[in-house]
Amino acid sequence: MPHSSYKAIGILDSGVGGLTVFQELTRQLPHEQIVYFGDTARMPYGPRPDEEVRRFALQIIDFLQNQEIKMVVVACNTATAVGLSSYRERSALPVLGVIEPGVRAALKQTRKGRVGVIGTAGTVRSSAYEKALQGARPGLHITARACPLFVLLVENDLVDTPEAEKVAAEYLAPFNLAAVDTLILGCTHYPLMAELIQKTVGSGVTLINSAEEIAGEVKSILTERRLHHPLQLTEPGYRFFVSGNPHSFEEIATKMLHRRIKAYQVTL
Repeated sequence: MPHSSYKAIGILDSGVGGLTVFQELTRQLPHEQIVYFGDTARMPYGPRPDEEVRRFALQIIDFLQNQEIKMVVVACNTATAVGLSSYRERSALPVLGVIEPGVRAALKQTRKGRVGVIGTAGTVRSSAYEKALQGARPGLHITARACPLFVLLVENDLVDTPEAEKVAAEYLAPFNLAAVDTLILGCTHYPLMAELIQKTVGSGVTLINSAEEIAGEVKSILTERRLHHPLQLTEPGYRFFVSGNPHSFEEIATKMLHRRIKAYQVTL
């Protein structure tokens, strides 16, 4: 059995959104191996019942644990919001979610204590961001809104379209009214629309991309537990698995990561 440090980091997401976390991990931890699972057959998770999302996430964690991994990153806000504690109970490995790092970054950034949160229906319904924000700093003014169509725009490669602009203008209007100065992109698909979101809310609003935050957190856990990959690999291994047809995932991932991506279909 290889020592744990030689093992890979496991990432799970409902689709391509977690690639924003993958990208940030490869930037901050270039020598680590990564196994990625996108549940493309069952996405989007946002409208699904919490119990179902938890069940899906646990199935993926079981699959990843058979892939020689040393930690799990739940790169999906919906899955994090509805079940992080149950995944931690079920796994002996460190399990990280995307909500806590995003909250910490927002608290550091906000000047006026007016924070916005956009996410899927499941994430917003869970109030996970509001609870964490208020718990850390009571008295914050928080505006939250579900933006379910954003995920579909990203998954179908429709971000640069007039339709996307129209949807963004409608979804984001309440944040201008609430005069937020910080907006948490509470879904890992949303950084893929960051340019459009920024244009819509204006340059005075700081966008919080939890991908950057979570990569920093992974780095500190690996350091703390002495789990950094001991070899300075110039070509670390990356493996991609999906539950649906790999073709559209490969297309979006290849375009986004600027490298040829091959994904394997797995039935859970």
